[in-house]
Amino acid sequence: RSHEVAAHPRLAHIPGAMEVRYLLFENASGYALVERKGSEEIGVQSEESQKSMVDFGRFSQFCSMKAFLPFTSAENALANINDVSEGLMTDELREFLESNLGKALKGGKEKAKFALGVCDTKIGGMIQEATSIPCVANDLVNELLRGVRCHFTKLVKGLRDGDCEKAQLGLGHAYSRSKVKFDVNRTDKHIIQAIALLDLLEKDINTFAMRVREWYSWHFPELSKVVTDNYLYARCAQFIQRRESLTPERVVQLGEVLVDAEKATMVFEAAKTSMGMDISDIDLLNIHTFAGRVAKLAEYRKSLAEYLHSKMHACAPNLQALIGDSVGARLISHAGSLTNLSKYPASTVQI
Repeated sequence: RSHEVAAHPRLAHIPGAMEVRYLLFENASGYALVERKGSEEIGVQSEESQKSMVDFGRFSQFCSMKAFLPFTSAENALANINDVSEGLMTDELREFLESNLGKALKGGKEKAKFALGVCDTKIGGMIQEATSIPCVANDLVNELLRGVRCHFTKLVKGLRDGDCEKAQLGLGHAYSRSKVKFDVNRTDKHIIQAIALLDLLEKDINTFAMRVREWYSWHFPELSKVVTDNYLYARCAQFIQRRESLTPERVVQLGEVLVDAEKATMVFEAAKTSMGMDISDIDLLNIHTFAGRVAKLAEYRKSLAEYLHSKMHACAPNLQALIGDSVGARLISHAGSLTNLSKYPASTVQI
């Protein structure tokens, strides 16, 4: 029956007619090996078969616990679930299977008469490669494992009601914490936050700079025509304050602020014939403070761009070389992570 064999390259050579005699069940408490004494494979989805899975009296007639390997600690359980989820064979699982099934199932498809039922083809392929034990993952195995899961506390001696749920809850929290901890340290998450903050700063700085220009232009309107850069305008407004205080001696210092002595002279000449209104000390103080805040934000934006450049160089140097820091960071942000972006097919992405 071809539907009973999982469509996995590692399991493709297992004969469809090979009988599933044993079942591997992974639980938060440990590994369980269940022996199947016999059940009807045809009609596994029938109503009668479904009832037999939830009735322990009927289920125990064709399935019994052969061996159980409990985890020694919470750390041991977490290490095993991490390895199994990554498709790695743990030493505990290999020794457990070989000690209980080595003689019955090991030896290749010619010698083996029975197979080990597993819930996932990835786990089956891992076991088959490491131990040569033939594995099968199909609808019958899934139904049998559903019955094992339902009656697990009754199949394992010494396991009380509630112990399994506590183990599952503790392992679930530990597994989630380990994944989240690993995820937080990934560099691409910082890239996503940095590019989002850069876009927000760009918008806010432009808005604040326009507010500084509009406010200070009541006192010195000619400055906007001479100094067009928002950052330099905020620095000039913070330095000049009252246009009457701009003397030839201060023009040299203004040239250092603008990094252009000729433009500083033009500002000085414009201040002599300015048409702006007079301004009170309290108004000037607020303009000076606000202009300083805008200048600080612009300086922080520059340092954040340098931070993004270093992060892109460490995380995605090829993407950075191809399309630059900003576009590359936006692509990563649009995809959700660098891993997701690497899995995308070739296409046109609008950002």
